[in-house]
Amino acid sequence: MRKSGCRSKFSALSLPIVLALGSAAFVTPFMSSAAIADPLPKLTLSVQETTVSGLSSGAFMSVQLQTAFSSNISGAGIVAGGPYGCAVVQSWWNAFVYYRALKAVGVCMDNAPSAPDPAEALQVMRDNSGKIDPIAGIADDRIYLFHGDADVTVNGPTMDALRQVYADLNVPAESIRYVDDINAGHGFLTAADAENTCPADPDAAKADLTCGVVACSTTAPDYLNSCDAPQGSTEKIEQARDILNWLYGPLAPATAPVDANFKTFDQSLYTNGAAGMGNTGFAYIPTACSEGESCRLHIALHGCEQTSGQIGEKYARLTQFNRWAESNRIVVLYPQAEVIPGNFFNGYGLAGGNPKGCWDWWGYSSSDFLTKDAPQIAAIAKMAEALGAPIAETSPLN
Repeated sequence: MRKSGCRSKFSALSLPIVLALGSAAFVTPFMSSAAIADPLPKLTLSVQETTVSGLSSGAFMSVQLQTAFSSNISGAGIVAGGPYGCAVVQSWWNAFVYYRALKAVGVCMDNAPSAPDPAEALQVMRDNSGKIDPIAGIADDRIYLFHGDADVTVNGPTMDALRQVYADLNVPAESIRYVDDINAGHGFLTAADAENTCPADPDAAKADLTCGVVACSTTAPDYLNSCDAPQGSTEKIEQARDILNWLYGPLAPATAPVDANFKTFDQSLYTNGAAGMGNTGFAYIPTACSEGESCRLHIALHGCEQTSGQIGEKYARLTQFNRWAESNRIVVLYPQAEVIPGNFFNGYGLAGGNPKGCWDWWGYSSSDFLTKDAPQIAAIAKMAEALGAPIAETSPLN
């Protein structure tokens, strides 16, 4: 979907933090392999048809990207995420990442003592005015929301709050698709044939593309879930198709992805040393796009425990975005977060670093984690610009 109009477009620190934001103990850090020399190629992309999606921490980051670059991002697919700035503490305690981590887990994930307040998200947007694009730019976006009925990692009221935020931003109800009636655990739904048991050796498991997909109602690595389509269909739910179809309109039938079109690139060229980002990223570039045809960009963000250092290329391959991208002239960018080993004295506060390889939605990398200049947000924008979609640029008409 092209942007329209003048724009042409608090509970105590406990087990949940160990599970979601990372434990300080028993963590084996992933050290990035040597950076791949290749940069991203410059393509012909329609910047105002850029969309974003993500799971879990990637879903929270997708909301942050959509909000920061609302002039150019035209849609978002949010799987088990929550409102913009959900972890921001509305007091001077917000200066400490420890308290942001407490709120992230207590309010944003567990809904304890209460679910997120949509009004707070709107206030955080107003507080960041001038550091993000005008929030009016979200009103004409297409929104796909998903919460699995068996997902107790990010509770349902958090996604309900996000839907209300979009309504308060004047996104029409007919532009929002909210799926919450599938008995799915915390994961991205895929029809990939990869349900074998993974090898015990971690490196072998990362390389094995026939394993990692779990049963629908399960919440377990690699957080890629196999779910039967409703109403007695013999097909599996393919969330990548559903997201792209909602954000871009009817898709051409999928075709087999071309292995040579799956690219590994040197992500360090774009991160400026941003904490929590790896040296290597992935992209899928359809043949038509590499041959100069005009294409669209979709940014797909993995969740916690899904970085390349933890599950290899699985999120970029087994989510099945690529087979729809090939036949629909959609370039898919897969930025990669990275583990930061947690401890009590590493400068990131008592909650530790980023031991689970999550995207930064509570401020472990910087006190500024929500604006266009936030390290991880700016890095992803630089990757998009390198591909030919300068999402950080604002048209004079905006």
